[in-house]
Amino acid sequence: MAIKIEEIGPSRLDEYRSVPIRFEVKSVLEPVLVNYGLGGILLRETPVEKPYIKDYDSYEETPLDWPKKFDVSKWVFLLAMMNGVTAVGAAAVAFDTTGVFMLEARKNLAVLWDIRVRPEARGVGIMLFRYAANWSRAQGCTQMKIETQNVNVPACRFYQRMGATLGEIHRFGYAAVAEVAHEVMLCWYLDLRIV
Repeated sequence: MAIKIEEIGPSRLDEYRSVPIRFEVKSVLEPVLVNYGLGGILLRETPVEKPYIKDYDSYEETPLDWPKKFDVSKWVFLLAMMNGVTAVGAAAVAFDTTGVFMLEARKNLAVLWDIRVRPEARGVGIMLFRYAANWSRAQGCTQMKIETQNVNVPACRFYQRMGATLGEIHRFGYAAVAEVAHEVMLCWYLDLRIV
């Protein structure tokens, strides 16, 4: 299986979206406040009563919406192609874009906006993550930020293995969106100064 990562333009986001971004939620990282939070927050992995499928593309915003919502001229879109024919993974990195809250108005921060891999090609995630980190470093960034949720335990474990550290636990980060209000926003940071 020959995998090649290509940088693509927004005109190929339909191909990008063909890579699914869904997983089975079997457990969550439940936040436990220590001394009402003054002693920190522990994340305790807890099995869910009824496992379910979470599909990120089933929500209001999909990759096709990004160019309509943001100026993506400074973003990079990546496709991992198997044998030059089949898209088996994809990633997007946002950088220096007005209106993208996750960028924290910083010029030295990139955000891994999205990463998705077909279940049968999981190792491709490592290639995409490293490419995204190297691209971000080439833009002069010192950190790459990655947002996920406490329901995506496999992603949290992946980011940890890739060297990212948990920088934010936002217990009410999705409170305004009824269908995901129970989820906790977790933001990871990769130090790009470490080679």
